[in-house]
Amino acid sequence: MKVAVRYYTKTGNTKKLAEALAKAVGVEAEPIDVDIEEPVDILFLGNSYYAFSIDPEVKKYIASLDKQKIGKIVNFGSAAMLNSTLKKVKSQANKVGISVDDREFHCKGEFKSMHKGRPNEEDLKAIAEFGKHIVE
Repeated sequence: MKVAVRYYTKTGNTKKLAEALAKAVGVEAEPIDVDIEEPVDILFLGNSYYAFSIDPEVKKYIASLDKQKIGKIVNFGSAAMLNSTLKKVKSQANKVGISVDDREFHCKGEFKSMHKGRPNEEDLKAIAEFGKHIVE
């Protein structure tokens, strides 16, 4: 199974998750400005809420994906206040004909004085297990 991990982050929280996930599934975590060169069965896509939606850069990235190269997207991320970005990612992916798995990973993320230290070691272990389970 071919897998890629891409992420978008402003605070570094999603990058931490992406790196733990990527290590667990045996690939390198890359920011979304790194193209998917070869077809993949699973694209793990890390993102978060910014101003009550996914960042315009993430929307642009999803719109640029070649549906011939992506089997499906598996969403992951963190947020200080809001929960999952799954519905937002699905909405964007549907526009380009890429399916999004209903399974996702989400945890709290540190922002200013909220959720200090998150994602923490437990979160990083949890996303690693999540990734392994997805690719089994």
